[in-house]
Amino acid sequence: MSSHEFDAEEQPLIAHLLELRTRLLRIVIGILVVFLPLAYFARDLFTFLSGPLLTHMPEGNSLIATGVAAPFLAPFKLSMLLAVALSLPWTLYQVWMFVAPGLYAQERRLVTPLLISSTGLFYLGMAFAYYAVFPVVFGFFISVAPTGVAVMTDISAYLDFVLGMFMAFGIAFELPVAIFLIVWAGFVTPRQLASYRAYVVVGAFAVGMLLTPPDVISQTLLAVPVYLLYEIGIWMARLFVPGMREVEAQQDEQSRDG
Repeated sequence: MSSHEFDAEEQPLIAHLLELRTRLLRIVIGILVVFLPLAYFARDLFTFLSGPLLTHMPEGNSLIATGVAAPFLAPFKLSMLLAVALSLPWTLYQVWMFVAPGLYAQERRLVTPLLISSTGLFYLGMAFAYYAVFPVVFGFFISVAPTGVAVMTDISAYLDFVLGMFMAFGIAFELPVAIFLIVWAGFVTPRQLASYRAYVVVGAFAVGMLLTPPDVISQTLLAVPVYLLYEIGIWMARLFVPGMREVEAQQDEQSRDG
């Protein structure tokens, strides 16, 4: 290989690396832009986050900080992670701008609505956890505390718990997008997915057992939405994947002929 041919191959690689660096830098700047105002209200944000627990705690009980730096680090960590979550549309846009030149026109038309829907579903999962799940779960935990036990949760432990729940529900709510993608890729059809409903119910409770605290209430509050999202994903795939109705019609004809 001549030096000119080597340079011709090396230049596109360098251009891609420079473009990647630019996109990563913009992602970091976007997160920092969101983080700076959030950091100013860090204590208020943590107070809001702890609301579902404080509402159910007996009068006189409160959250505690067992670590020396916990009163500062816990709100700071919350602000940073919240900045990452809120800047997710900007982050996905930068990823999209980096990969878009290598996609076909049909794929470009598909990616944009998928990015929007996946972001919205992730936020919806977090909102469901905060407004629907946390009040029930924390009320249950405090109600079963043995007599003589004062419920005073450490703020760092509480933050880790709710962040884990946010992540679990945010990911679980991505199920319709995942179903749409596997149907669009041709791995399965909506009718095949519909035939697995019984297994999905069992699997939803198994996922709820793994991703939520070890109590029936939390598992059920995750398993039921997961199953409903599974049905929504089947409906979306049947409606929006090109040619899927024709594929299922052909399958019907083949089954009748067989």
